[in-house]
Amino acid sequence: MRVSSRFTGPLFVFPALFVLALLVFYPLVYTVVLSVTDPAGNYVGLENFRTMLDQRLTGITLRNTFVYVFFSIVFQIILGTAVGILLNAPFWGRSALRAMIVVPWVIPGIVAATTWAWMFHTEFGIINYMAQGAGVIDQPIGWLTNPNTVMPALVTVNVWKMFPFVAIMVLAGLQAIPQDVYEAARIDGAKLHHEILYVTLPYLKPVLSSLSLLLAIWGLNAITIIYAMTGGGPANRSIILPIQIFRQAFQFFQFNQAAALSVMFLGITGVLMVLYVTVFAEKE
Repeated sequence: MRVSSRFTGPLFVFPALFVLALLVFYPLVYTVVLSVTDPAGNYVGLENFRTMLDQRLTGITLRNTFVYVFFSIVFQIILGTAVGILLNAPFWGRSALRAMIVVPWVIPGIVAATTWAWMFHTEFGIINYMAQGAGVIDQPIGWLTNPNTVMPALVTVNVWKMFPFVAIMVLAGLQAIPQDVYEAARIDGAKLHHEILYVTLPYLKPVLSSLSLLLAIWGLNAITIIYAMTGGGPANRSIILPIQIFRQAFQFFQFNQAAALSVMFLGITGVLMVLYVTVFAEKE
């Protein structure tokens, strides 16, 4: 039997749509249903949302998530852009350094987290050992057990893990900048810092804005590094939204409240994407 040409396209697309609906839309709809019902399946409206927002832990989690994501993105962009510009300059061994720079990014997150946890160890960590040997500190610091140092330590690990990705993307963006623009700037007497400020960075603005959105989404969903290194401690000073959702669902078995928190988390991510589209994408 011959199929009409008007149905050929939908027939080819249907398997992909079916898989997408099975893996994305069904869990999403089911999560929304869970968020407005109780464990018995009775409709409770916004009660689960109210319960989660009334918890003091939710406020702490939101603050920690913002601090972790914001400072991670700032330093990832700064360090990644600087390294990308450096890797674009001609020097001996540049190809080897370009290959080596991606090592932190390709290392599995759990491996990186475990390694850094040992490096930050209060008694046996190499960071305290080297700092004491250099006379920087007098006694070991509990990087992952001190509420004042745990978040900076975790941000450091996240920046180390992700800045190579930024550097590679910046390097790719630099390849698209016409060389005659730099030549014209040099003829006008521009120095290196002038070239970076008035030529390189303006051309890289689309790349950096896209990277910021990507890093924000990845940072909001990042759970491996923090969960493997601190589990959200000490005293919930490093707990972020994905970890609270995980605890609520699989440690306390409060799936409805965890679903409500997941819906709120989805809303935060959606707001970020809308802001990006309205602020950056339309301008470009």
